[in-house]
Amino acid sequence: MPRKVRDSNLETRTARSKLKARAKPYYRLIEPGLHLGYRKLPSGPGTWIARRYKGEGAYTTENLRDPANNIVLADDFTDADGVRVLTFGQAQQQARRASPRSAVMTISDVLDRYIGRLDTDGRSPRDIADARTRIDAHIRPALGTITIGALTTERLRTWLADVAAAPSRLRSSTGKQKYGAVRDDRARQATANRIWAILRAALNAAFEDGKISSDTVWRRVKPFKNAGAARQRRLSVEEARRLVNACDPDFRLLVQAALQTGARYGELCRLTVADFNRDAGTIAVLKSKSGKPRHVIVTDEGRAFFGPPAVPVVRYYYVNATVARGGQNHQERPMKQAISRAKIAPPISFHGLRHTWASLSVMAGVPLMVAARSLGHADTKMVEKHYGHLAPGYVVDEIRKGAPKFGFEPDDKVTAIG
Repeated sequence: MPRKVRDSNLETRTARSKLKARAKPYYRLIEPGLHLGYRKLPSGPGTWIARRYKGEGAYTTENLRDPANNIVLADDFTDADGVRVLTFGQAQQQARRASPRSAVMTISDVLDRYIGRLDTDGRSPRDIADARTRIDAHIRPALGTITIGALTTERLRTWLADVAAAPSRLRSSTGKQKYGAVRDDRARQATANRIWAILRAALNAAFEDGKISSDTVWRRVKPFKNAGAARQRRLSVEEARRLVNACDPDFRLLVQAALQTGARYGELCRLTVADFNRDAGTIAVLKSKSGKPRHVIVTDEGRAFFGPPAVPVVRYYYVNATVARGGQNHQERPMKQAISRAKIAPPISFHGLRHTWASLSVMAGVPLMVAARSLGHADTKMVEKHYGHLAPGYVVDEIRKGAPKFGFEPDDKVTAIG
């Protein structure tokens, strides 16, 4: 028997008596795609309503009825008889019995809601396009038609293993997709983990919004361990100078801004003059990938750089380049051109400038927590993974100072036997 859902506003007649009478029912999600509603009337007992999700953001709503087709009443004034007058728990049971299986939310419905949420949360068009591509290629074909009620932990684990075993999908020189590229197991698993993170985020968003009653099924699914390799590519200070000198004038300001702050490309593009506080020497990043604002502290060199005219020109470059070229990834071409002119090998992407700032900062002794805060991470986990090995201070010094010393000396008189 399905578990009875609790609701402090609806489950007792005393609680319902405190609600205001209104035409719109008070709803409670009792299972994926099914809500039980209580309509409080100006006089007399209230009635129970079933609201079912039918897809594409639409619902069907109907009164619960007894076998004689009479509208079912709540036990506001008389004791429940299980037929015409129902308690909150009995109303749940009747709504579930009447619920058609096709009304239950599917994985595709959950994914559609998630894509819409990314847009309203202010995620960059590139992030949204990347999520949609991965969803359409790896999630919808295998899981899209499965209802949330039919989803199982074992089904998700099998799907995740299949994604990790699938060949990579690349594009040929003609632009057509080609399959069968060879990847090692670790790379396959890292890709599967990224795709799983999207599906898990979509399911969690639906659960947080009350569209799904339990998250137990997917909480038991764990990503592959030790699949993600730490990013190593970064520029040296000398390489960074060469890159800046090789950039076109307008694009040079964008590259310098990235090297001064470690901010993401989208964050830099949204900067305005008001975001720079000269007195405090900080840059306000109001809209970030995580959705949380932060303040980036810049050096004295950065404080001088972000004074006029750098911020207006960075903004001007972004707006005009977007209009002129279309799309949101217009940094890729000028970045490749500058890398080629500066003769930097292997090449590095614009996002690599963020890693450059983080790496050089940690190597110079900036504590990991401080670097994490500036980069916009909630804790040091990501910074430790990618840059922890670069931190010189405490660990290295303590080991070299306190580890045992045996006084071994090379002995040239000892020779190998045989």
